[in-house]
Amino acid sequence: MSNVLTLESALQQPLIIDGGLGSELERNGCDVSDRLWSGRVLLDAPQQIAKVHRAYLDAGARVVITASYQVSFSGFAREGFSSVATANALRKSVELARRVRDDFFKETGGYALVAASVGPYGAALADGSEFHGNYAANFDDLVQFHLQRMQILASSGPDLLACETIPSLEETHAILTCLKQFPDTKAWFSFSCRDHLQISRTEPIRECARLLKNEPQVALIGINCTPPRLIESLIGELRAETEKPIVAYPNSGRTWHAPSRSWLGTSELEDFGKLAKRWSDAGATWIGGCCGTTPDDISDLHDSLLAA
Repeated sequence: MSNVLTLESALQQPLIIDGGLGSELERNGCDVSDRLWSGRVLLDAPQQIAKVHRAYLDAGARVVITASYQVSFSGFAREGFSSVATANALRKSVELARRVRDDFFKETGGYALVAASVGPYGAALADGSEFHGNYAANFDDLVQFHLQRMQILASSGPDLLACETIPSLEETHAILTCLKQFPDTKAWFSFSCRDHLQISRTEPIRECARLLKNEPQVALIGINCTPPRLIESLIGELRAETEKPIVAYPNSGRTWHAPSRSWLGTSELEDFGKLAKRWSDAGATWIGGCCGTTPDDISDLHDSLLAA
């Protein structure tokens, strides 16, 4: 392909990330109620994943995040899947996103990056613990959990990894340890946060930036699956500690209720484009949405940030 968007050039400019995947699949009529969440749809109805990827590209997104967030060897094993089936699902998530991206390019000339989602340990537990990070797991457990699937994702041809919804400094260390095993791979690290200053496990987000800011494989640092009202302050905390590009993709502002496997509360996205402009002004470079955001929200964001 010619005139493609490279990661190096993308890091020098504003870029729109896609929005929520699992919540959008549910809005489209898919069943995401079991422990594998979007991973189940990846196995049973990959065309639905492709449909959501394309909807976000059509809305203006130029970064597509794969459907691998919930795909892990331990999580899939609990549901009766072999390690071979899990590895195939990880590869499939990247291949699917790349195919949708390539078709979009052929049809429109618009190019996008593919970011392979590396969900946290808590995602495999399916109990909401990615929003507090208090795992019954030690550092070695976390490294073992992440290493094999990161190797498969990195070797499947994404433009970078999206290490996302990280709730603790310890898991940040573990993921960074794994990333260093693949020196040609770049990644972003984004955190789930509990307030204006701290990630979910009550550690200052500045400490996370301090750990990552001199790591050459870390392309961006940021925040995701966090209420919109917290984003501007958290960007300021990161910007005070690092000059790396900042990625921000909040959820809709609702709260995940693990027992019912549903989002509760009221959305904060009445004017997503206006909010995104504030985040851009605060220092975020790549901006998108997480759970509860839709292609319409990404379209509003695109119009606000890039159409002028």
